[in-house]
Amino acid sequence: MKLKNFYFIILFITASLACNLSNGSPTISPSAIAANTSTNIPPSETFTPSPVSTFTFTPLPTDTAAPTETPTSVPIPTVESLKAKVTAERLSCRYGPGPEYLYLFALRQTANVKLIGRVDADNWNWVLVENQVPCWVSGEFLEIQGDPLQLPIVYPGIAKLPVSPYYPPTAVISTKREGDKVTISWMDIPLIAGDEEDATMQHYIIEVWRCEAGQLIFDPLATNFLAISFIDEQGCNHPSHGQVWVQEKHGYAGPAEIPWPEP
Repeated sequence: MKLKNFYFIILFITASLACNLSNGSPTISPSAIAANTSTNIPPSETFTPSPVSTFTFTPLPTDTAAPTETPTSVPIPTVESLKAKVTAERLSCRYGPGPEYLYLFALRQTANVKLIGRVDADNWNWVLVENQVPCWVSGEFLEIQGDPLQLPIVYPGIAKLPVSPYYPPTAVISTKREGDKVTISWMDIPLIAGDEEDATMQHYIIEVWRCEAGQLIFDPLATNFLAISFIDEQGCNHPSHGQVWVQEKHGYAGPAEIPWPEP
């Protein structure tokens, strides 16, 4: 009887404890812990750096030089002829375009003439006069109605020197260049006594188109020797060239072309 009462007491105490545990103490769920943590602990502030402004260099505008216009030479219109009046008291008219060529006749002062051509060079002021035998005069002693550079180029080419029936052409023997100095020599063609036009006539005419100050100029040279030197510079747009004539009172033999020396 006493043992039954003891078991009854034990069971009663155990049941009471279980009841107190289930009803008396509240339980805390993990979600509540998490919620409480998130609401009670303020989030730490994070620093977000502002983007640093970058400076972009814009180059200042520079002055650009306008392109230089290259002048283009306008060709001078060509005319068939020009009228002119002689201003010299007596003007020699010659077979070739220069004072060393053979003499044909003289023009009187105030004579009216018709000019029909010029030399292939802008520097040489000799013009061709229309005549039964056309001849050359210096434009310095003419009053020309117009620009003589408008005349057609007729020499060399259309206008011819009279041919000598008695002498052969010469031949160029050598050409030599020393800087701008050119020297040429040729074979001797002896002149028979009495075949001079006068005591001042030169036996050889050397026609050269040479470069001077950037311009190709015509330069008729004359000599009784077998060699001659002249200046031929660099810088012309057209090649220099030349020829040698034998001159005697009846006309001209040749020409002998000059093999031009290289710079």
